[in-house]
Amino acid sequence: MFVAWIRVALVPSLLALGSASLHAQEWREPYPEEAQPERYYSEPAYPEPAYRDPAYREPGYAPDEAPRYVEPAAPVSAPAPAASAPIRRATAPLSADFIAQANEAPMAGIPAKSDKPDPQVLKLQVLLDRVHVSPGVIDGRQGGNLNKAISALQSMHNMPPNGRLGPEIWDLLQVAADRPVLMDYTISDKDVAGPFVPVMPKDYAEMAALPKLAYRDPVELLGEKFHMDENFLRNLNPDADFTVAGTIITVVDVGPNAKAKVAHLVADASTRQLLGYNENWDVVVAYPATIGSADLPSPSGIHAVKAVAENPEYWYRPKVNFQQGNNDKPLKLASGPNNPVGTVWIGLDKPTYGIHGSPEPSKIDKTNSHGCLRLTNWDAQELVKLVKPGVDVEFVDQTPTASVAPAPAPAPVPVAVEAGGEQAMPPPLQ
Repeated sequence: MFVAWIRVALVPSLLALGSASLHAQEWREPYPEEAQPERYYSEPAYPEPAYRDPAYREPGYAPDEAPRYVEPAAPVSAPAPAASAPIRRATAPLSADFIAQANEAPMAGIPAKSDKPDPQVLKLQVLLDRVHVSPGVIDGRQGGNLNKAISALQSMHNMPPNGRLGPEIWDLLQVAADRPVLMDYTISDKDVAGPFVPVMPKDYAEMAALPKLAYRDPVELLGEKFHMDENFLRNLNPDADFTVAGTIITVVDVGPNAKAKVAHLVADASTRQLLGYNENWDVVVAYPATIGSADLPSPSGIHAVKAVAENPEYWYRPKVNFQQGNNDKPLKLASGPNNPVGTVWIGLDKPTYGIHGSPEPSKIDKTNSHGCLRLTNWDAQELVKLVKPGVDVEFVDQTPTASVAPAPAPAPVPVAVEAGGEQAMPPPLQ
């Protein structure tokens, strides 16, 4: 039986990683999370474990009524176009040549600070995603998640993880620059078939009345499919009808998911990042993460992955957990991308702790969680294929006595030296 080690370590040379709040469930007799006021949504109470059993099937669930649920009778397809009517082609409003600028952006220099999407920043985000250091939601804007991805890339190549963009970063990304970062995509029948939930309720009783906590619309589906911010996707395609199959839109090309198995995980509550290592302690994946809060800090000690579930259900039990609004009875919330734990649950043997997806990818690393480690749905979907039940997990407190993961000595990195002996480094992205 494969048993791998996952360590969460405070290693300055490996991104100064520290404490992670990963809340799992007790698989046979679930325990609640701490009763805390609801923030954006509540952390998972009881996702249904799939254990990766090939015979596992999601339990059916058919409520008497689901007033907010919209399920088309048949997939919505584009009508056959007339000979003189071409299929719709969306254009980008960001600038007349934004697509060309992004695809042809030079692999050098530091993008200027801007409150608008920048073609060079977009290229940087996509190339980082292709080498499996996730920048989070791709939107062409500078931010903390982009800096963290740069740091992870530096750690991947045994460089000091300072998160600064310089020529060496562009050089490392050349391996992923074999094709344009933006591409055409034809919306398929499956993309628009639904079911969709145009207005996703926040109240758990209303959510429990739905047979599926599905996407709100095709834009949300396509945004997650291509790791894109929904508004950025719309702005890139202002004339597109996302509900019509056959419409050609512009999307980013992030490439396939990572394949290297993860033998160690390192999470840091201060930098809000999760890194995955192989057996040799080489970084193979990295993700921005929402990790706990001051009120609900990370656990410590050694634990293990108990089970993994894709498309998990969510169990709400107010008598053993928190109470949301006026809901004083147990509820079962269906699976789906807008489930409180998203599309993935990686549960640990520490009751109520786990790693999971999120229905709000744009808020990753922007809010606090109830203690769980929250990823975008697409990052969680990648990670769940790289880990397995039985993997040991160690979490360490952010203290001077915390244990640390063994790390190879970083390779020397040439840097310019100015008069006076001070190193001249490019400024970090903000």
